[in-house]
This record gives sequence, C-alpha cells and structure tokens, in this order.
Amino acid sequence: MTTIWKCIALSAALTMPFAAPAAHADDYPSHPIKLIVPYAPGGGADAVARIIAKRVSGTVGQPIVVENRGGAGSIIGTEDVHKADPDGYTLLLGQSGPISINPAVYKELPYDPEKDFAPITMTTAYPYILVVNAKLPAQTLQDFVAMVKAKPGEFNYGSTGVGSANQLVTELFSSKAGLKLVHVPYRGTALAVADLLAGQVTMVFADPVSALPHIKAGTLRALAVTSKARSAVAPDVPTLAESGYPGFEAIAWHGILAPAETPPPIIAKLHDQIVAALNDPATKALLEAQAMQTVGDTPEEFAAFIKQDIAVWKKVATQANLSVK
Repeated sequence: MTTIWKCIALSAALTMPFAAPAAHADDYPSHPIKLIVPYAPGGGADAVARIIAKRVSGTVGQPIVVENRGGAGSIIGTEDVHKADPDGYTLLLGQSGPISINPAVYKELPYDPEKDFAPITMTTAYPYILVVNAKLPAQTLQDFVAMVKAKPGEFNYGSTGVGSANQLVTELFSSKAGLKLVHVPYRGTALAVADLLAGQVTMVFADPVSALPHIKAGTLRALAVTSKARSAVAPDVPTLAESGYPGFEAIAWHGILAPAETPPPIIAKLHDQIVAALNDPATKALLEAQAMQTVGDTPEEFAAFIKQDIAVWKKVATQANLSVK
C-alpha cells in the first residue's frame, strides 16, 4: 500500500467513529424509549413523567414507556440510567433529590450528577407543602410547632427515603424551629402520604400532586408552603417565611436527563420535542393544574442550574449537620 493510500485509510478509520453517532441520530428513535422514574408510582415525579411521556410519544413516533424504580433514596433508578447505554433509549426523570440533594448528604454515591448525565431540560418546578392529618389538633403551623415541642421525640415525619429532598427540607425546618421529630423513610411520597392519612406518621413535606387531592377532600391539612411566595393552587396557605421563619425557601424540580456521552444530535432532538410538549397548551394545563410551573430551559442552562443547586444544598446539609454513609 502506497503512503497516500495509507493516509486515506487512516483518515477513514479516524472519522468513522465520529460519523456513527450522527448517522444513528438520523433515525432516532427507531424503537421504544424507557423513561425511568426513581420513585414508586403515584407521586409528583410519576405524574410529570407520564404526562410528558404521553405527549412526546405522539410526536417522536415511538412509545415512551415509564418505569418506576424506587428505593434507596432514589439512588437505584438513577444509577440504572447512569449505567445504561448512551443511545437515547433510556432516560431519567431527574429531580432535585437524586441530582442535587444526594451529593450533599451522601458521602459516597454510585454516580456523579454532574459527570454521569447529560441534562436535556428542566421540565417543572414546585414548592413542598407541609401537611398533617386533618384530625390532628394543630390548626396552624404555630400550633404544630408548640405541640411537637411539648413532647420532643414523640412525633414523626415521613419522607421519600434517607437523604431525600423532603427529609432535608424537614430537617432544615426542624433545626430552625427547634423540633425533635423521628424520621420514617418510604419509597415514595404517595406511600408516605398514605401512612399520614392512616395516622402512622405526623407530618410530611409533600409535593402538590400527592397532597392537593387530600387537602381538597379535607383529609389532610396544609400548614405551610416552602416557596418564597404563596402558591397559586393553595393561596390561603401561608409560606414558612411569613409564618415565623424568614428567608426559608425550598423549591423542588423535575427534569429529563440522559446518560453521559449520549450523542448531542439525540440530546438536541429530545430537547426540542420535550420543550414543544411543555409549550403545548393542553400539556401545560395538565402540569399547571397540579401546581407545577413549566420551565423548558436549554441543556446548557439546565447543567449550570444543577451545578448551582448542588452547591446550595451542600451548604444546607452542612448547616443542618446531615450526612448519609
């Protein structure tokens, strides 16, 4: 083989691996996509995933199948996506818990949120609602705080797992209010709320999807929301900031992520389809009816937000002296 032909052959060999992802993206998706929700069915993350999956399935020409893989503080499902092939066929319905808060409270994680995932877009954001069983004597947040302080260690709270977002929010609130509550972890908010309704736990910082139906039914009582301003879906419920805890704010979010090294053309295609779904009036109405503010930022903006959010929660975890081995 002459020198020139060796150069041509070498050039072809070097360019083939880079050409493959683009060619692969041209016919993407050619079979069903899995959207992993790292929580049990029935909570806010599950609802968001199913609403978006249904709308995007109709535009990409392939089903998007939602799979719930809860457990271990949302680590199991998140790790499954991290280990999946970066081909766009396994996606994560990410949330502030597994992506932003886990790095703040876990000394070791089987994934690095900033290195092991390719952010696509933040889909929704929402506050937590502090809810108690309607049969509880406490009518206001001040009543609740006084009741718990009178019997330290006798009341408990539910969360979506050890080191989860609503555990951290509860512990932050407890430290500011001077409360001693016993933690009861669950595999999802819906399970924690079910036990709250049954009187097995005293309080839960729940997402609006899980809490609002029971608040409207009169079986749960909302004492406060964690947003800076009152929520449009619960305008009569005061914020923690106006209830004696100035500066208290904790916002949760959902977003779609893929495994790291997923080809950029696939990320771009998914981003465009998901944002189109978020801007669709019918889809937007479904999400907003569940107290979800739709977002739809760029992959770059989402990545920058994740970096900043991790730093914020690390500071909170340090102040609250929270860590999980």
